[in-house]
Amino acid sequence: MSVVEIILGVLLLIASVVLIIVIILQEGNQQGIGVVSGGADTFFSKNKARSYDAFLSRATKWFAVVFVVVVLALNIIAYFTTPADTAETADSTSVSQVVDATEAAATE
Repeated sequence: MSVVEIILGVLLLIASVVLIIVIILQEGNQQGIGVVSGGADTFFSKNKARSYDAFLSRATKWFAVVFVVVVLALNIIAYFTTPADTAETADSTSVSQVVDATEAAATE
């Protein structure tokens, strides 16, 4: 693994955990729940909840974008680096072994 892949992997892990936490912290769209639980709906509490919910909504969107971009970057890097590296070493070894075995069988 290259340094870039490791950095992107760590970034993906962080973005995943933060995205899960931000989604869990968001409140549902249930109306009147404050009355049932004994909370008073004041002007201050409504605006505070709105700004907090707006922040969580924006954070969810940003971390989702970061998550998608990092996943795409990792897949592009893996597509262009891994198959060529492993195919050359694996195929050249197996082909030479097959050729040696075929030549040994032909000479006997």
